[in-house]
Amino acid sequence: MDGPLLHLRGITKSFGPVQALSGVDLDVPAGQVTALIGDNGAGKSTLIKTISGIWEPSAGEVTWQGQRVHFRSPRDATDAGIATVYQDLALCDNLDIVQNMMLGHEVRRRLLLDEVAMEQTAKRTLSELRVTTVRNIRQLVGSLSGGQRQSVAVAKAVILDAKLVIMDEPTAALGVTQTELVLELITSLAQRGIAVLVVSHNLTDVFQVADRLAVLYLGRLVSAGPVSDYDTASAVDLMTTGASHRTLNGGTTAGRLDNVREG
Repeated sequence: MDGPLLHLRGITKSFGPVQALSGVDLDVPAGQVTALIGDNGAGKSTLIKTISGIWEPSAGEVTWQGQRVHFRSPRDATDAGIATVYQDLALCDNLDIVQNMMLGHEVRRRLLLDEVAMEQTAKRTLSELRVTTVRNIRQLVGSLSGGQRQSVAVAKAVILDAKLVIMDEPTAALGVTQTELVLELITSLAQRGIAVLVVSHNLTDVFQVADRLAVLYLGRLVSAGPVSDYDTASAVDLMTTGASHRTLNGGTTAGRLDNVREG
């Protein structure tokens, strides 16, 4: 496939008189981590919910794997290969790791659940993602740490053969050790050729794992490009004012509200 895995053009979303997104153009390549940043109210949640099929855009086009698509529900997006891991993770605390990872997609042998096959699938997926902190895959999810829970939620997406994993504030409220676990997991996904779209307020995490940066300001995409074109100061400028006149890479303007750059 030539071109980006996900290609958004002119995405607009209105809720009555309130325009949450205005003409957003964004490319998300396969095998790369794209960080979506912006201040509160910038439109980040609206954009990922539009991509994941929760809300239909009021205007604009979504192209997925080279084909124009129209997701009318989260099921449509999931079936296409887009998995979204929200902050609440949507895990069942009273079920174990295997049961959570296979929930809704259980393997059956005749009329019974094939517990052995499901355990093997869960173990293999966690191993491929280099998740080493989980000692017992029959442990209840309610007893796991925040980073381990993120790992289970992402592993579930991988089992569903997701080609794009969207992660909403994956390191929020995590300690240093658990944050490193999640960042390693994000890197592992990209190395497997999976596209990752990360929504985060933590610029330290963003610059550690992202290949590309996209900045929203008041519902508009004001800048997008390789992360090497930005630093923390220019990113903060863009998030808070919609423009930055700080220069990187020998004089490249990091971003302007009236001249959106998609690098």
